[in-house]
Amino acid sequence: MPNPSTFTISRIELRKIFSAYGVAERKMDEIFSSMEKSHRHVNIVQFVGLMEKAGLNRDRVINIFRRMNMNDILIEEVLNMADESRINAETGRLYKASIELG
Repeated sequence: MPNPSTFTISRIELRKIFSAYGVAERKMDEIFSSMEKSHRHVNIVQFVGLMEKAGLNRDRVINIFRRMNMNDILIEEVLNMADESRINAETGRLYKASIELG
């Protein structure tokens, strides 16, 4: 039985979806290359980042997830995690200092 937190989509189907949303061929290749490097499996938060980097806005990301049979509650959780991850990464870059009481 497949893991309920794993969503599978064929390369052909994903390419069709990306094409329908106007993702450039080069950007698609970058996404697929990133996925190949991790054995065709990518963390969902990373996948959001890859899609946004390819120029897909949130509405399109949501529609892609819906086409992958994700429910809206899970989609919202994923997007919140992506936002949180981005904020944490930005904060980490900005605040590399620490305070120590002596």
